[in-house]
Amino acid sequence: MEKKVLVETSARHIHLTDATVAVLYGEGAKLEPKKMLSQPDQFAAANEKIKLVGPKGELMVSVLGPTRKADQVELSYTDARVLGLKSVPVRESGDVAGTPGIKMVGPAGEIEIAEGCIIAKRHIHFDTATAKEMGISDKQIVKVKIDSDRTTIFDDVVCRVSDAYAFAMHIDTDECNAACAFGEIYGEILA
Repeated sequence: MEKKVLVETSARHIHLTDATVAVLYGEGAKLEPKKMLSQPDQFAAANEKIKLVGPKGELMVSVLGPTRKADQVELSYTDARVLGLKSVPVRESGDVAGTPGIKMVGPAGEIEIAEGCIIAKRHIHFDTATAKEMGISDKQIVKVKIDSDRTTIFDDVVCRVSDAYAFAMHIDTDECNAACAFGEIYGEILA
């Protein structure tokens, strides 16, 4: 079986807890879907963007829903430098312990989180059936070759397997630009 995967670029965004939504948007506020994303039940919120305020700069970011158990800010290295954040680690989503915090400003309030800023590790979401068909296991590390104007092989790509996922690879904007991975593009999963 050919091992091709759709490669999607994940731009800077944040995931919020219910408590943080209440601070930033006002008591009783809920995240409402503006656009559904490729992963099941995940959406870009219609709510106004949030401003991130770092030691050196500011950026506006989209909010993704639904809410989570912990606040998480996903940046590229370029974003982290614009904000003036140092030592932002490359981590899998959800692994925010010991990461830098940041100030977030919304239309109804602001909050400074003590931790939560990461650069998302490049990864492939596999539904269980596709992973089985391809002989892939959860947390397996693979390489992915992207044929473009700047053919690139991404190493250290983590495979995440769950029935809650749809089959797609996610890279950040720095990785997308480096590989010219624009538009609808597919990568070949290498052994």
